[in-house]
Amino acid sequence: MKRLVIVLILLLCASAVYAGGALTLDCCRDMALEHSRTLRQEYNKEKNAVYDLQIARLQRLPMFDGSLMGVYMKDQELMEGTTIQMRGMYTAGINITLPVYAGGRISAGIKLAGIAKDAAALQIRKAKDAVVAEVDNCYYTLLAVREKVKMLEAYSRQMDGLYDMVEMSVRAQLSTENDLLRIDARRTEIEYQKQKVRNGENLCRMALCKAVGLPPDTDIELADTLLVVAPPQDLSEDFSQRPELGLLSQQVAASEAQVKMARSAYLPTIALAGGYSYYGNIKMKGSTMLPDGTPYQYTNKFRDGIPMVALSVNIPVWHWGSEIKKVKKSKLDLENSRLALEENTELMSMEVCQAVQNLTDGYAMIQTAELGLRQAEDSRRVMRCKFDVGFATLTDMLDAEAQWSQARANLIEAQAQQLINNTEYLRVTGRLRYSAR
Repeated sequence: MKRLVIVLILLLCASAVYAGGALTLDCCRDMALEHSRTLRQEYNKEKNAVYDLQIARLQRLPMFDGSLMGVYMKDQELMEGTTIQMRGMYTAGINITLPVYAGGRISAGIKLAGIAKDAAALQIRKAKDAVVAEVDNCYYTLLAVREKVKMLEAYSRQMDGLYDMVEMSVRAQLSTENDLLRIDARRTEIEYQKQKVRNGENLCRMALCKAVGLPPDTDIELADTLLVVAPPQDLSEDFSQRPELGLLSQQVAASEAQVKMARSAYLPTIALAGGYSYYGNIKMKGSTMLPDGTPYQYTNKFRDGIPMVALSVNIPVWHWGSEIKKVKKSKLDLENSRLALEENTELMSMEVCQAVQNLTDGYAMIQTAELGLRQAEDSRRVMRCKFDVGFATLTDMLDAEAQWSQARANLIEAQAQQLINNTEYLRVTGRLRYSAR
C-alpha cells in the first residue's frame, strides 16, 4: 500500500512537470528518492542482510540429508565356487545432524548477521539523507538563479526607461549623446550578466533534472520562492540520531562479535548425528557338496536397513597458536573500531557546531542584506527624484541602480544559502525528515 502511494505521488509530480505545473520541494525529494540508483543498491543490500540473518538462525536447527547410490559391477569371486553379484545394487539413506555445542560460533554468527541487518537500515537512512541534501541544494540554487534572472530583467527595464528619458532630454538639448552611450554601455553589461546567469540557470536546471530522474531538457517550474524571515530557534547540537553515529556503533558491536567468533575456533564442538540406510539387490551364488556327496547350487539375496546414532566431539589440541593469534588480531580490530568511533564522534560534533554557526551567521547575513536592500531602494528612489529635477547627475543615477542590483543579488544569495544551511543542519543532526519508501 505504501509503495502504491509513493508511485501515485511520483506520477502526480511527473504529470505536473510535463503539464507545465510547478514542482514543490517535497515532490522533488520524493522523485529523487525513487530514482536514486544508489538507494536501490542499499535496499538490495538490506534484503541480502535479511537473508543472511535467516541463514544464520537456521544453523541452530537439525540438518537433513538424503543419499541414493546405484552400483553395477561384474561378478566377484569370493572363494572357489562362490561369487557375489552386484548388478544394480543400490543404497538409500537419510542422515540428521544436530549441532549441540559449537563454541559460540553459531550465536556469534547470528549476532553478526543481526548487526549487518541493522547497519543496512542505517545505510539506507544515510543514503536518503545524502539524496535529499543534494536535491535541496539543486532546488534552492536553481531558485536563487531564477530570482537573479528576474532581478536583472527588472534592472534592464529600469535602464530602458532611463534610456528613453535621457533620449527625450537629448532631443530637447538638455543632455548629450555621451549620456546615451553610457546608458547603452550599462545595458550591454546587464545583458552580459543576464546571459551569464541564464547559462548558470540551465546548468542548475539540468542538475535538478538529473537528481529527480527527468530528461535533461525538461522545463521545470518551481513552486517555492526564496523567503527566509524567521530566525533559527531551538538549535540543538545533539546528533545521537545521526545514522553515521549508529553505523560506527554497529561496527564496534560487530568487532566484539568477531572476537567471540575467533575464540570459538579453539573451543570444542559437539554434534549429534543419526541416520538410516537401506541396501538391496546383492546376490551371492555358489555350490557345495552335501554330506552324501551330491553337489548343491545355492543363491542368497541380501537386503537390510542399518540405523545409526553417533555423538561426535571435536577438541582442538594443538594448532601452533594460530587460533590465539586470530583472537589477538580481532581484538586489535575491535580497538580500531572504538578509536574510529571516538575520532568520528569528535568530527561530527565539530560538523554540528559548524552547521549551527552557519545558520546563525546566515540569518545575520540575511538581516544585513535586507537592510542593504532597503537602503539601496531608498537611495534609488531619492536619486531618481533628484535626477528628474536636475539635482543629480547621470553617474549618480547609474550608481544608485547598480547598488540596488547588487543589494538585491546579495539578499537572494543569502536567502538561498540559509535554506541550504538549514537542510545541512538537519542532516548532520539526524533530523532530516522526508517521505519514506
